[in-house]
Amino acid sequence: MKFMLFVCAEPGAPSEGETGLTIEQWLAETERRGVRLEGDILAATSDATTIRDYGRLITDGPFADTKEWIAGYDVLDCKDLDEAVEIAALHPMARAGLIEVRPFWSE
Repeated sequence: MKFMLFVCAEPGAPSEGETGLTIEQWLAETERRGVRLEGDILAATSDATTIRDYGRLITDGPFADTKEWIAGYDVLDCKDLDEAVEIAALHPMARAGLIEVRPFWSE
């Protein structure tokens, strides 16, 4: 099953070095397990543009006005949700921010 990990950050969160695994160690673990299909870091929320109402309303900034923002993403191919959650829990941002794990739509 494919899962999207939304990697969310928040201002004042601890740095990566204070959270356990580094991102390099997490990437090595996902490589060892053969579950990570892709992932990347996103530009700052100040570079975001939100489009609503079929393009009639375009605003600068992210969709949601919250203290957390999506800082990156990863796509995993895991046997089930439990494995995806286990791997997401090892991600440094699971301690410094938050990770939302969501399965891809399937019919």
